[in-house]
Amino acid sequence: MSAPEAAGGGSLTGPAGVDGGPTSPSGLLDVLNVASVVLDTDGRIVLWSPQAEELFGYPAREALGRYAAHVMVHERHVDLVVKLFADVMETGQSWAGAFPVRRKDGTTILVEFRNMRLVDDEGDVYALGLAADQSTVRRLERDVALSTRMVTQSPIGLAVLDTELRFVTVNPALARISGAPVEQHLGRTAREVLPLLDPDGLEEAARRVLRTGVPIVDRSTVGRTPADPGVDHAWSVSLYRLEDSRGTVLGAAFSVVDVTEQYRAGVEAETARRRLALIADASARIGTTLNLERTACELAEVAVPELADIAAVDLLDAVVAGRHSSLGPAEPALIRALAVRTSDAPDVPCEADPPGRVARYAPDRLVTQCVRTGQPVMVAQVKDEDLERIAPSPEAAGLLARAGVHSYLAVPLIARGEVLGALDLKRTRNPLPFGQDDLLLARELAARAAVQIDNARWYQNARTTALTLQRSLLPSHPPVTGGLEVASRYQPAGATTEVGGDWFDVIPLEGGKTALVVGDVMGSGIDAAAAMGRLRTATTTLASLDLEPSVLLEHLDRITSGLDHSIATCVYAVHDPGLGRCRIANAGHLPPARVRPGHAPELLDLPTGAPLGVGGVEFSTTDVDFAPGDQLVFYTDGLVETRRHSLDERLDALLALLDGPQRPLEELCDHLLSALHHPDNHDDVALLVARALE
Repeated sequence: MSAPEAAGGGSLTGPAGVDGGPTSPSGLLDVLNVASVVLDTDGRIVLWSPQAEELFGYPAREALGRYAAHVMVHERHVDLVVKLFADVMETGQSWAGAFPVRRKDGTTILVEFRNMRLVDDEGDVYALGLAADQSTVRRLERDVALSTRMVTQSPIGLAVLDTELRFVTVNPALARISGAPVEQHLGRTAREVLPLLDPDGLEEAARRVLRTGVPIVDRSTVGRTPADPGVDHAWSVSLYRLEDSRGTVLGAAFSVVDVTEQYRAGVEAETARRRLALIADASARIGTTLNLERTACELAEVAVPELADIAAVDLLDAVVAGRHSSLGPAEPALIRALAVRTSDAPDVPCEADPPGRVARYAPDRLVTQCVRTGQPVMVAQVKDEDLERIAPSPEAAGLLARAGVHSYLAVPLIARGEVLGALDLKRTRNPLPFGQDDLLLARELAARAAVQIDNARWYQNARTTALTLQRSLLPSHPPVTGGLEVASRYQPAGATTEVGGDWFDVIPLEGGKTALVVGDVMGSGIDAAAAMGRLRTATTTLASLDLEPSVLLEHLDRITSGLDHSIATCVYAVHDPGLGRCRIANAGHLPPARVRPGHAPELLDLPTGAPLGVGGVEFSTTDVDFAPGDQLVFYTDGLVETRRHSLDERLDALLALLDGPQRPLEELCDHLLSALHHPDNHDDVALLVARALE
């Protein structure tokens, strides 16, 4: 009998499984390098594997036919080995143990043996010895023991998946994390055991690892497990491909670390960062103007979509009107929604809470409660009955239900101890309910914005008062007087700018003459309007004395000097239809434009003079021809001055607009204003146009 040639030959490969035929070989026996030796009843070697040649150092030709005790055993152990051999051959009981073996080179190694009796088909008896280097065996035992202890005692969830992504090994930590016993994992996929833990993403990642061999480390995933089905947890998942020593893919190692605390800390840090960023953004964006509606819009725009899906800035109507307001327990609230912003379906919230319209909220409404008590109101989970207390009417409640409002928060707008209204917030698309962090952020935004809103409403009230005063001081004149056709306009400055002191006047004089005046008191607000009123009154009184224009301006200069810190510019002209001319004096004002049929429009060449209020300055009178059909255009600097163009460019633009077919004077005024005066101009405009009649 000789050693079979297949002992060290090639490998068989095939599909895995009991019914699938031969499987791919394991590399573990290759690591052990198990040697096979067969002895006859006399103890002679009859089979000698290539692994035996490597382990003991004897080639087969030197070992076969010799007594094993002489080849493999030291002299002092021969008797013991002979006895053990006899026991195996006589009793048939196997023997296992470690034994020192002498190699051909004279060295001695410890070899792990498994000895057993064999019987062939003819009844002949043999002894089979399986042997491996004990150091290799011990090393593998230590590795297995270490791996087993690490897997079973590790706080990290560990598992092994086969190539079909089924669990084949699961440690207790993973069972605790998932909330399912170990046996419920085995043979099943992660999708079956953990359906709420991003199964698609995990399977795709595992297949990629199996396909490429590139590990995935610290892949974050958030979800829920049977262990804690009501709370989101976060895990760090790593996947590695497992291969044997031959490179055969065995499956994937799967590790899971619970990082929920770190995840929540990160979420809180990110929330805090976004909160600070939103507050900083609010500080920069809210209150850029003193326009009440614009300031309310800025607050709503900041709140959507970072804080809410729908935001409304609701002010008490009395507050908008400039009055103080306090609500009694049974008193409804009259509320004006100054701004409404939404991230989706804008028509629905606007229909439920129309911007600019006053809505009556009953005493039991939540926004009424908010503005009455000065305390926030929050409904984390909105039910149908809650919508009836949020909306001003049943119809509006239905609109909010259609929009999908599921969470509500209202915080008061309080400035200088007064409740102005409320910041009204709703969530539709954002699935999370409002929480305490949202409440803190909303209160911070409301506190910052309320001061800006209060400033805007008081400024708007003061501006309205000044504008009312100024308009009351401006004249209403007949369209035709003293041989003149006259048209005029007063255009206040932009909504964010205080009213100025521009004025005009048309004053009938004796003898069919007419005085034309345009002036501008420097400054703005009520003081400028009041100074303008006093100068206009003085001009009307002095004009009745039929003074020379230059003399009249000298009197106005002294009057202006007596007004506190007042300076004004003025053009005063007297038209005499009998002489067909105008006598004009200028006090630091822009020159009037004259338009004559058949001639290009021109700016009158007048001595500029000093502004009124400088004191001690002489003025001069200039005679200007003014025949029937001629036009004079008087204006204040708000019509032509801008920050982007030079004054000469703007005056040329004025003359270009006047160079064309004659228009009706009312139409001409509108044409000049629309072409030259921008709505955001920071100065008001007085415009006076006169045309001489036949």
